[in-house]
Amino acid sequence: MGKVRKVILGDEAAEKEQKRKADARREGKKAKKAKVEGVNLKGGEPASRQGGRTVLVEGDELKPEVKAMMDKVENPSSAKATEGKRKKANGPRQHGKKYQEAAKLVDKNKSYSLPEALKLVKLTSITKFDGTVEMHINLNPLTLGDKKDVRGSVTLPHGTGKQVRVAVADDKIIEEITAGKINFDILVAHPSMMPKLAKVARVLGPKGLMPNPKTGTVTTDIEKRVKELSTGQVNYKSEPDNPIVHMAVGKVSFEEKQLTENIQAVLAAMGKNKIAKVTITTTMGPGIKLAL
Repeated sequence: MGKVRKVILGDEAAEKEQKRKADARREGKKAKKAKVEGVNLKGGEPASRQGGRTVLVEGDELKPEVKAMMDKVENPSSAKATEGKRKKANGPRQHGKKYQEAAKLVDKNKSYSLPEALKLVKLTSITKFDGTVEMHINLNPLTLGDKKDVRGSVTLPHGTGKQVRVAVADDKIIEEITAGKINFDILVAHPSMMPKLAKVARVLGPKGLMPNPKTGTVTTDIEKRVKELSTGQVNYKSEPDNPIVHMAVGKVSFEEKQLTENIQAVLAAMGKNKIAKVTITTTMGPGIKLAL
């Protein structure tokens, strides 16, 4: 006796859907030339009564078109999600109206003097909040030698405009980190605390908060270092395997003189002979090339 298939009279949509699934499985069997085993089936019931879930074993790989058809029939929701993602990925990213209007003010082929660039920075800020002024610095590989990672620190005369929370590592801080509480932007530690901090390294490391002698956050003179970091000293580091540095140098609300002094401090700290190109921008704003 063959398999018994249930048919609901008057439900044509369910009947068509059932037929589509059966056709897809039949095509899969032909292409695979192998047996099909049910997954999580109970009491020898057919796959159609267990949600139609099957797994193919042995034989050659299915043809792509047959596999796609089976996936679409058995997982219609995931197929729709995949199609949606593909549609989003196609085509260039479109900027908003505000950005496009601001970009018209900037000549992409021109390098601006610092005073000109700072005037444009204020004109091209498109955010309702007080945006951050950023520097994107391309370093010259020829002057770096064998160095792959470039890092250092610079004291900005007027800070970044953001309140920096500096904490000193102790037993209480370690307990808070273990409990998932991180209430600081920079963590400074005495060398004697480093063994204790090892147990929270996996939490701090990915966030860039682990104290490190290279960034000056591991020191014996804790008070001096905390004061420096709280009053505008920032660390910078190039991208992994790319000689590019990104850093904030102030806020759009800063006076032009304040931004000028901060930017000049960064250029002096890195060395102008090591810099190939500098672009200044604001949060979500267009880039402005700076003439060195």
